[in-house]
Amino acid sequence: MTTAPTPYGTPDTPRVAVRGEARLEVDPEIAQIGISVSARGTDRRGALEDLTRRNDAARELVKGYGEAVEKLETGAFSVSPELGKRGRGERVRTYHGRVHLTATLGDFTALGELVTRVAELELTQVDGPWWQLRPDSPVYREARQQAVKEAVTRAREYAEALGAELDAIVELADEGAEGAQPLTRTMSFASARAMPEMDMAADHAPALDLEPQRQLVHAHVNARFTMTRPAL
Repeated sequence: MTTAPTPYGTPDTPRVAVRGEARLEVDPEIAQIGISVSARGTDRRGALEDLTRRNDAARELVKGYGEAVEKLETGAFSVSPELGKRGRGERVRTYHGRVHLTATLGDFTALGELVTRVAELELTQVDGPWWQLRPDSPVYREARQQAVKEAVTRAREYAEALGAELDAIVELADEGAEGAQPLTRTMSFASARAMPEMDMAADHAPALDLEPQRQLVHAHVNARFTMTRPAL
């Protein structure tokens, strides 16, 4: 009859539980900027036409950077009436329209110029950049492997302190939940807002000199090992 192993081991087969950690600081791989295009007018159709024209101008400008832009996506779109504050009834005073775009760039050399050129467009706001790693970045794998190696090293040091040796691994799990992803830190770096009806014939503003923000990647694992009988 086989006896089930106890959660805490036995005097002949003690168990050691440790936590492995890894913390990497790496350069970002992509940058995202948010572009909000607005229009306003007393006539709904006119507001929509202005919004469409400005949205097309922003999209064409971003797409003009070719392969530097990995992705351009349209997010929220809204057109809403604003009622007058005086008088009775539902009398519309003006219409507000807005379209939000998100551009993802992998070539940071074009980023500073693109940000300033977008900010020159009519009633257009640009936010970001938000520096990130790609979801399938090898940095995540490297962080997890380093966390496992650190757990093994820590457990071996505990065993050696008792005059014992590691024998086998019993359990290895991400901290908190199975399949947890390492965490990265991202932060907004700059924000600019275009003034309405700018003189587009003027020279472009100089490109912003942007410094990519280093990303912090964390990985944590919990591990349990069995070890030989300590020499106490």
